[in-house]
Amino acid sequence: MATSDPLLVVIDPVARRTDGESVRIAKDVLSAGAAAKVCLPEGPEEFARALARRGSRRPVVVGDDRALLRAVALLHRQRELGACALSVVPVGGLLSLTRSLGVPAGAVAAARAVLDGAERRLDLLVDDSDGVVLAALRIPPLALREGPAGATAAGSAEPAHPWLRTCQSLVRTLVTRPPRTTTLTGPSPSRLRVEVDGRTVMDLDHPVEAVSVSPGASGLAEVEIRPLSVGAEASPVRAEGRTVTVSGADFRYRADTVLSGPVRTRTWTVREEAWRLTLPVPG
Repeated sequence: MATSDPLLVVIDPVARRTDGESVRIAKDVLSAGAAAKVCLPEGPEEFARALARRGSRRPVVVGDDRALLRAVALLHRQRELGACALSVVPVGGLLSLTRSLGVPAGAVAAARAVLDGAERRLDLLVDDSDGVVLAALRIPPLALREGPAGATAAGSAEPAHPWLRTCQSLVRTLVTRPPRTTTLTGPSPSRLRVEVDGRTVMDLDHPVEAVSVSPGASGLAEVEIRPLSVGAEASPVRAEGRTVTVSGADFRYRADTVLSGPVRTRTWTVREEAWRLTLPVPG
């Protein structure tokens, strides 16, 4: 148990603005259970400085998913992620990531887990731009724009002269117009090549609706590809491996809560047990 460890409690400014009462409760519980130094950074630079100057103190982030991701990314870039165990007390509106990792939802329960919990080693996905993924990344489908059939994606240009707009409006009132048709808004298939450990599991000639990648077990990434279904729903294609490369036309991807791109190729590699998170001891 970690109750004797001195703590560095970094309270994210968004958490203070969003739910000051939960922040106060978390701070009181942590300060009562351990020697705690409380930091109140006003922005990302002060947040980074507080983590860099933690010394021997165990960092505790009080904030939402974005605050946790910021802390992991900073420690990863400083090559200090494996040197300390992180703790988090979820406060804010964006908490799906912390819940998926097993962190208790309430301020009291989460703070007690910081004091009485145990470290758990977790795998991490690191991409070729040094970005990190804690839980899952997803390449979403592209969306078709709704508009008149045959219209360009940029829309119609406005006439340069006001008098020309007046003439056009008069012509429209005198001419019988055909019924307006629209294109349907919905998912558009992506043409992507997905390679797992150098083996192509989906190529460009098979359009896909979505691709998801998450850290799995034993240092492997779990990959799920949903092919475009025609008629009956197509079964997803699944694979496991240590490296996953996706390439094709420009695509965006959501890593945990962060939307990135567009890129034409990106490779993710599993780092086994690369970071530690304090979680409740199983009952």
